[in-house]
Amino acid sequence: QVQLVESGGGLAQAGGSLRLSCAASGRTFTGYTMGWFRQAPGKDREFVAAITRNGINQYYADSVKGRFTISRANAINTVHLQMNSLKPEDTAVYYCAAGTTSVVFGTPPDYWGQGTQVTVSS
Repeated sequence: QVQLVESGGGLAQAGGSLRLSCAASGRTFTGYTMGWFRQAPGKDREFVAAITRNGINQYYADSVKGRFTISRANAINTVHLQMNSLKPEDTAVYYCAAGTTSVVFGTPPDYWGQGTQVTVSS
C-alpha cells in the first residue's frame, strides 16, 4: 500500500501561482511513477502531469505545458506540482497518484490521494 496526502491547494487569481505537494508513505516511493490528475465540476478526471521514478522524464497535458512543472524529491518521498500563469479553467480538485509510466496514456494509477481543491478566480 501507498498512502498519498496532498497539500497546497487554495484560491489564486488568474495569472498567479500555487504549489501543490504530495507526501507519500508506505511502499517504496522510488518504485512508482508519480502523477497529478484533476477533476473539474461536471467533468471527467484528467491527466495533468507525471514524472518517472528517477525524475528524469516528465510528461504534461497540452493544456498545462509551459505553465506547470512537476518535480520529485525521492529522499523525502515527496512530489510537487508548481502551477504558474493560472487560468480559471485550471479550477479543479487535484489528485496525486502513484503507478507506472503508462498512467500518461490512460492506465489507471495504482494509488490515489484524497485530493486538494484549487480555485482560480478571474
